[in-house]
Amino acid sequence: MKPLPSTTQLPRWKEKNKDQKKCITTAEGILVTHPTSSITVGQHGPIVLYDSNLNESLAQFNRERLPERVVHAKGSAAFGHFEVTNDITKYTTSKIFELGKKTPIAVRFSRVAGSLGSADTDMDPRGFAIKFYSEEGNWDLVGNNTPIFFIRDPILFPQLIHSQKPNPVTNLREWNQFWDFLSLRQESVHQLMFLFSDRGIPQSYRHMHGYGSHTFSFVDKDQKLTYCKFHYKTDQGIKNLSPAEAQRIAGEDPNYYGRDLYDAIENKNYPSWTLYVQLMTPEQAKTKSYDPFDITKVWPHSEQPLIKVGRLLLNKNPSNYFAEVEQLAFSPSNITPGIWISPDRLLQGRLISYPDAHRYRLGTNYAQLPINCPFKVSNYQRDGASNVINQGGAPNYYPNSFSGPIECPHNYPLPQQIEGKAGHYDTGTTEDDYKQANIFYNKILDAPARGRLEDNLVSTFKKVTNEKVKNNVLQMFSNVDQTFGNNLKEKLRKSLMQEGS
Repeated sequence: MKPLPSTTQLPRWKEKNKDQKKCITTAEGILVTHPTSSITVGQHGPIVLYDSNLNESLAQFNRERLPERVVHAKGSAAFGHFEVTNDITKYTTSKIFELGKKTPIAVRFSRVAGSLGSADTDMDPRGFAIKFYSEEGNWDLVGNNTPIFFIRDPILFPQLIHSQKPNPVTNLREWNQFWDFLSLRQESVHQLMFLFSDRGIPQSYRHMHGYGSHTFSFVDKDQKLTYCKFHYKTDQGIKNLSPAEAQRIAGEDPNYYGRDLYDAIENKNYPSWTLYVQLMTPEQAKTKSYDPFDITKVWPHSEQPLIKVGRLLLNKNPSNYFAEVEQLAFSPSNITPGIWISPDRLLQGRLISYPDAHRYRLGTNYAQLPINCPFKVSNYQRDGASNVINQGGAPNYYPNSFSGPIECPHNYPLPQQIEGKAGHYDTGTTEDDYKQANIFYNKILDAPARGRLEDNLVSTFKKVTNEKVKNNVLQMFSNVDQTFGNNLKEKLRKSLMQEGS
């Protein structure tokens, strides 16, 4: 049997570099003559303080790891391009969407709540982030493998993630806190049903769809806005794992997704996705029975059909995981001309939190790292740790009289009139939160799929030990559909009886 490429990386590297003879050096390029022994006073004496190679080796080793991403810690990435096949330039001036244009991309797939050591196949939403390296700057489309999300106000995001993380005392997955938070914020029910459905555990990163999830905007040459949503549909076809299959794989190969992606690309089985958009005018947005800027809702395809745009292709693996994946940084605030934001609350919160996370984890000049660096930069930012593009002798203040970079032509929408009184407007659960979840249960899923959804849900909330939380969970799904709630209650009763017998 032919070995997988992921098992032969080092032999292949050796063959490619067999004629290169390099001496070991320090970080400063100084030759190291004794790489396997420290300097000691005699055979059994103490190590001397002036052994600079030992000092450097240990100090560097202590600093090898960056702080783990607080979310999306476990992931894999690959590189390729996006090619436009259908013309949508009447909606946007973005050069990325010029017909026939090929734009280099980096794509990182990830788990949302799992830590670096977690198994790829645990039940969890998957991140699907794309960096477009455009001549107009880097555009980051940072989404998931679901078109919706649990909450819609960013102030709740830390609380959501805390409820998904291990218990702070036991350091174990805590189903009481998981279901307590989500049943108290029942706008999460739509996403929960997607997560615990058949699509909750993809067979691989290659076999899942991706979504920008949020509502964004296109801006045309007249600075007119058109709201849009992004969908990237896998050309490999949707394939999923059952919870039993996922658990088995987690025990055998916890890095299964990463290995699958690497081997597929090395074998030239390049994965691809077709990019579509949904469009909505501001006038149409005012007539909708749902909030088009609410990320817990989808735009029905019958009202806003998918429009094909182009193809994403991944054909290159990272040459070094740390440099090109661990240091890869995405932010929804990286928006290039012709693309804009919307009144989506959660999106607006992410515009702040993502760059802040990168400055903490990677340093203030994280955008200068080669994997994040755009084609060109000219500004008045200077200095800071790890600065490698300090812009020479150019003036570091604005305005100036010495040929520093100048104001660019206006590329974003004209100022919009916003009215309202500043205050706390809670987006708590309403009847509207159950409508699309009901459609998902009764019209998207067939009877066998509804049964599997119910079984998957019961397998976790039967572990809830608090009766109030358990009742809240059952009531939440009864609010979606009474038959749904009754089925869950009966299956929970039977499951607990079997375990008690």
